Amino acid sequence: MNPQVKVIALSQNFNATTSHGFQETIKEVITSGIKIVLIDCQSVIFMDSSGLGALVLTFKTLQESGIKMVICSINEQVRILFELTGIDSIFTIVPNKDAFNNLLVSAS
Repeated sequence: MNPQVKVIALSQNFNATTSHGFQETIKEVITSGIKIVLIDCQSVIFMDSSGLGALVLTFKTLQESGIKMVICSINEQVRILFELTGIDSIFTIVPNKDAFNNLLVSAS
């Protein structure tokens, strides 16, 4: 994986309780020189509005810092949540890590 990429794997339930640790990790990323954050949702089985809000806040925070955010490996429940809220048109979402790596290669 590219050294300018930080992969953050979300927990099974991404909600108000679990998003606090996620926000701390994002604060560290901002000061680290990372250029791209890949949010890996492969293990997520449930995301509520708090989890979605944390992703939106993260997207805005990273964007303001010049860091790109990409989300991969979302399940059907998360995809529906993104579509119902219209967030799917704002986030860059790829099917999996391989597709993300291909995206990186094509951008080089």
